[in-house]
Amino acid sequence: MSEENKTLVTEFVLTGLTERPGLQVPLFLVFLLTYLTTMVGNLGLAALIWKDARLHSPMYLLLGSLAFADACSSSSVTPRMLIHFLSKNHVIPLLDCWAQFYFFGSSATTECFLLVVMAYDRSVAICNPLLYPAVMSSRLCTWLISVSYVIGFLHSAIHVGLLFRLTFCKSNVIHYFYCEILQLFRISCTDPTVNTLLVLIFSAFIQVFTFMTIMVSYSCVLFDILKQKSAKGRSKAFSTCSAHLLSVSLFYGTLFLTYVRPGSGPAEDHDKMFSLFYTIIIPLLNPFIYCLRNKEVISALRKIMKK
Repeated sequence: MSEENKTLVTEFVLTGLTERPGLQVPLFLVFLLTYLTTMVGNLGLAALIWKDARLHSPMYLLLGSLAFADACSSSSVTPRMLIHFLSKNHVIPLLDCWAQFYFFGSSATTECFLLVVMAYDRSVAICNPLLYPAVMSSRLCTWLISVSYVIGFLHSAIHVGLLFRLTFCKSNVIHYFYCEILQLFRISCTDPTVNTLLVLIFSAFIQVFTFMTIMVSYSCVLFDILKQKSAKGRSKAFSTCSAHLLSVSLFYGTLFLTYVRPGSGPAEDHDKMFSLFYTIIIPLLNPFIYCLRNKEVISALRKIMKK
């Protein structure tokens, strides 16, 4: 096809999770409830930590920042997906598509680095409790949170900036429920090799580096727990870290399967399931994973409810 005969795409069509008409309303209700619960859980947790002075410690500041990142991640994907469940118009303008990926990518990268800082915080608190106030000060904690968000914004901006070198003329149909970057590469008329290579390199480096750092931190914690003589101390430390490790395993497992081991060809159902986990399910679960057995958070919540 000659260059002048090409019709460049300015909007895309998202096929969503399924094209079966009978499932649209039930899925809408399920994901609406999921989204509302996610927002209440994450924003409520962030507000609770901000309001209660007893929770103004590095551990809870990090937890509040993670909750905010989860709320942003879910909000970048779920609202438009809900609209598409009840609408026959599944069109998304090109710039809106870029913006959707940017905000999701920023939130996901930020979460990777926040999980690293949380792992470091727990390793210092458990392995060197006497040095903890000096090593993990509120000022350092705020700086680490800020750096995590800045890295997230910059990383996503690189990939969105490179999207502008691509043209789309083959098809405007994205077989996904949001503007996932690997799906965009598959319908590009321009050779996306550079874009794909950079996504793989950045994703592999960020995910492997942050995951290994988290594992090293929790390995130190595990060895320290095993050396503790107090059964109560072991139980409390293990309870805190097991919650963190559950969240990390769910988050990184699905990210690795999507971005470090990308498939080829049209998106399949298992690809969408992996994406559902890190975009919608994990932001829903995190407030419960981190706070269900946290006595300080539950105590602060009861105090607010009594008022």
